[in-house]
Parts: sequence; structure tokens; C-alpha cells
Amino acid sequence: MDLILLGTGCPSVDPDRHGPAALVRGGGAKVLVDCGSGVTQRLAAAGCPGRDVDAVLLSHLHSDHLVDLYQLIVSSWHQGRDRPQRIFGPPGTRAFVDGTMALWKRELDLRIAHERRPSTTALEIEVEEIAPGRVLSFGEMKVSTVEVDHRPVRDAYGFVFEETGAKLALSGDTAYCPALIEAARGADVLLHEVIIHRQMKIIPGRRSAETVTNVTSYHTPSEVVGKVAAEAAVGHLVLTHFVPPRFDASALLAEVRHDFAGKVTLGEDLMRITV
Repeated sequence: MDLILLGTGCPSVDPDRHGPAALVRGGGAKVLVDCGSGVTQRLAAAGCPGRDVDAVLLSHLHSDHLVDLYQLIVSSWHQGRDRPQRIFGPPGTRAFVDGTMALWKRELDLRIAHERRPSTTALEIEVEEIAPGRVLSFGEMKVSTVEVDHRPVRDAYGFVFEETGAKLALSGDTAYCPALIEAARGADVLLHEVIIHRQMKIIPGRRSAETVTNVTSYHTPSEVVGKVAAEAAVGHLVLTHFVPPRFDASALLAEVRHDFAGKVTLGEDLMRITV
């Protein structure tokens, strides 16, 4: 099983860190987790265009995790996809997808009529809303859905992938979450978000002290994420969804390693990790 980090950023725009997205390949399947900005370009650079993705999992319905979903659908059609898109996500996913397609309907109808492509099968969307505890199968991979704590966002999920003895856990967006720790226990790799809140400067007119406090409250701080990995007894902690996207890497590593003795990797876009 392979993990490819497609986007390791956050809503703050950074040229080196695209929006949150990861590709998991194993057991004969390719599963995309989230559709942050730039995901179609990153998929192409990773050698897996959207045409070849078997399923899309949405961790939650925050804009930075799904803003390029329509681009994925259209570009996959342009790439010759021969099957419908399969999208799995929390309650509200169907309404979001239906609304997105309705918003773009006029534009898409014009494309279909003018471009005269041989098939529109790729534009068919199969949406399934999933609940915590649901186990999905893609090829030989099993994917378990874990409810995480991203309040006030409701229905936010992490995912645990298992295939031929390998275990990979993805946190999604979450504060410290015992349910995630239990689900990730013993994982070979834990891909976890992190907020380095001490490096979020107060900027008058843009970012207040209250902003920093509130944003930190529903993410996992850098002084906590190492404890999460240690409690879950994972083999390898990979950090992603860096808030802010620019930070002191040496200081972050030292902080995390204070609590976690295993391998720690600061994720970068297009990084490949064997699980």
C-alpha cells in the first residue's frame, strides 16, 4: 500500500503546498481522500490522473477539502474516464454534489454539445453518504470510517486503510480525539494534521487573537500531535495540513519528537510513502 501526499496545505494559499488531498494505492485500487485546490494537477504529476481514481472519500465539507471536486469530474471526463465517479462522504455530501453540478449545468451542457466527446459516462456521479463505523471495500483494501472532533463542524471523519497486513490511518481535520487514537492503534503510518499556532501572528485587519484561538481549538496543536502518535503506538507519524503553511521545521520536529520516539516526517506535496 502506498500513500502519496497530493496537497499538504490549508486554506492559506501557498505555492508549495496545495490544498488537502492524499492518494492511497493498494489492493488493486486507487482511492483519493479529499479534493483540495490543485488536486487534479497533483494527481497528474503523481502519475494517476483523475481518470484512474476508483473512489473519492471526503473527510468533511469544509471548502479547502473539496473546492476542486468539479474540476476533478470535468478533467477526468476530458482524460477519457469510462465509468461514473464514486464519491463517499458525510451527511450533506449528496446535497453538495447535486448543488455543484446544478451550478455548473449550463456550462457543462454547452461543453457536452460542442465538444462532441464519445461518452458522458464520466459525468455520472454516484454519491454514498457514510456514517461512523462504516467499512468500505476497494479492491483488497478495507477502509473504516472514524468520527473525529472538528467541532463546530459536524460529521467530520478520519479513515483507516488496511490491506495485506498494512495499516494506514488518516486523521482528517480534528482536535485531540480518543476515537481516532483507538482506531489508529498500531498503524504502520499515521497521516495527521497539525497547527503550529505559536507561529500564527496577529495581523490587524486579517487575523485577531480570537481567530488564532478559535482555529486552534478544532485542530491538533504541534505540542499535542506527538502525544497522539505515542498513545496510538504507531510506527511512523507523517504530518500534513500545516497551519500556517510556512513554519520553523526544526522547531516543529523537536517539539513532536519530545513526545514521540518513532519516525516523524514533515509531509511535502508529491511525497510518496510505502506503508
